Amino acid sequence: MGRWRPPAAQSAPYITPQGYKKLEQENAALWTKRNEVAKAVTAAAAEGDRSENAEYIYRKKQLREIDARIGYLQRRMPKLTVVKSVQDTSRIFFGAWVTIEDETGQEICHRIVGADEFDQHESYITVDSPMAKLLLGKSIDDEVCLERQNEKQIFAIINIEYDD
Repeated sequence: MGRWRPPAAQSAPYITPQGYKKLEQENAALWTKRNEVAKAVTAAAAEGDRSENAEYIYRKKQLREIDARIGYLQRRMPKLTVVKSVQDTSRIFFGAWVTIEDETGQEICHRIVGADEFDQHESYITVDSPMAKLLLGKSIDDEVCLERQNEKQIFAIINIEYDD
């Protein structure tokens, strides 16, 4: 008997121009790699018995993984909305680099980006994250309170910047 899980919430369909460009580059690179792997599958298949051919089995698996990622990108990219950075540094919007300071004085810098690009850099946080939801619309010197595991943390916003 399986364990039922509710479907995950849809992520916001927003992305920065840089993030969209990286997805386009990834898609092009995957098509190039797919052609190479398809040739390797053909060569491995020509060697004879496919049931005991490790090269053939490995390349078929690799081809399925590439096809799955290409399929995801082809379904996801048309749904994305490219959001150009606002240059209003008085408030926090999508694409902002936000520097916050915790109660101990430690400074942390985050960039608010879409769900399809937050893993490109360790400072990126998705617009759907609790921290980003707290920060959006705030100004410099505002304080936000993040509650995690029954602990409250207070952060002060000390800087807002946008990429050109």
